[in-house]
Amino acid sequence: MSKPNSTFVTEFLFEGFSSFQWQHRLTFFVVFLTLYLLTLSGNVTIVTIIHLDRHLHTPMYFFLSMLSISETCYSVTVIPRMLFGLLSPQQTISFQGCATQLFFYLTFGVNNCFLLTAMGYDRYVAICSPLRYSVIMNKTACIHLASGSLGIGLIIAIVDVAFVCRLSFCDKFVIPHFLCYVRPLLKLSCTDTTVNDILNVVFSVCVLVLPMCLVFISYVLIISAILKIASAEGGKKAFATCASHLTVVIVHYGCASIVYLKPKSQSSVGQDRLISVTYTVITPLLNPVVYSLRNKEVKDAVHRMLGLKFL
Repeated sequence: MSKPNSTFVTEFLFEGFSSFQWQHRLTFFVVFLTLYLLTLSGNVTIVTIIHLDRHLHTPMYFFLSMLSISETCYSVTVIPRMLFGLLSPQQTISFQGCATQLFFYLTFGVNNCFLLTAMGYDRYVAICSPLRYSVIMNKTACIHLASGSLGIGLIIAIVDVAFVCRLSFCDKFVIPHFLCYVRPLLKLSCTDTTVNDILNVVFSVCVLVLPMCLVFISYVLIISAILKIASAEGGKKAFATCASHLTVVIVHYGCASIVYLKPKSQSSVGQDRLISVTYTVITPLLNPVVYSLRNKEVKDAVHRMLGLKFL
């Protein structure tokens, strides 16, 4: 029930980084802008290289290009407004604008999680069933996995945003965050949020716990298969194809788990904001950095595009 004699809120005010002095905010702005531009340029470069180099027209790099596109959309959804907030604190956002940002934030965030799971499955098939790899991971299967990941993201975002839009916001209108995120919004609501809390738990399990378990099982089977490879060089080469993906998975799911699986009672505004910065600014950059620096095939593709034998 909403409180009597309350004013219903139609727009919110981001607290963001307003508690910091302007010198610190300016430093954050320069750092975050640099990371944002590196993320955009890195992901665009990866997508371009994969598209132009026929040696990379494989399921693994198809999923990598989809992940790069999704990470780019995710960054564009969150970071520009955050940068604007650093220069102009106490910025407002309409309820409709908040719901729109939340929708795209959830869509691409969930899509990223399931794309990483699909990439784990791809590595499992490549190492554990190499003779059937081209049959199992055909073009149709890859498209179904990628579209399924996006479809799950859309469904979860639509349901979550629909239930948030059913809530009433009376007197509290300051979001103690730099983006429209479910948990801070629920704290501002003057109506019962039990259903939303239950949905958050269910979605967190479906989006994080289930994919993490699937990836974990995939790598247990992958490691078992690698240990059976007779030559040390063959085992090393097989695991090298998984190293980049495993690095991204550990950091991505690690940060996401801290943000979304932490008990509500243990949630603090400062910690949530710090971890969210890591998850929204640094994690999207990890994808192009790891796959550029650790992946030999991507390096070779860059060499071919530049017409160079050595960097």
